[in-house]
Amino acid sequence: MTLYGLKNCDTCKKAMKALDAAGRACDFVDIRAEADLAARVPAWLEAVDANTLINTRSTTWRGLDEAERARAQSDPAGLLAEHPTLVKRPVIEADGTVSVGWTDAVRERLGA
Repeated sequence: MTLYGLKNCDTCKKAMKALDAAGRACDFVDIRAEADLAARVPAWLEAVDANTLINTRSTTWRGLDEAERARAQSDPAGLLAEHPTLVKRPVIEADGTVSVGWTDAVRERLGA
């Protein structure tokens, strides 16, 4: 299991702690410093839609102009590769699936 997120993200910290407590070991990959988003994002977009993967509530999103925001529909992979903090966190790859966020449904699916 691999958890992609940011080291200072509270939600990512909660997810790591809950997964550890449930006995589910996972590797952490910082999406800003370590992840190859150009390779990972297209795979994530095959598993979930762009509206799920792009965090439109983030300060990064609010700082984009309308042309950049329009890329969320036309080129979501390129937009997320250029702006890693737009990725809704955490993204968890486990057992051949991709989960986005730390919702009750994600926790249940991962046994946390």
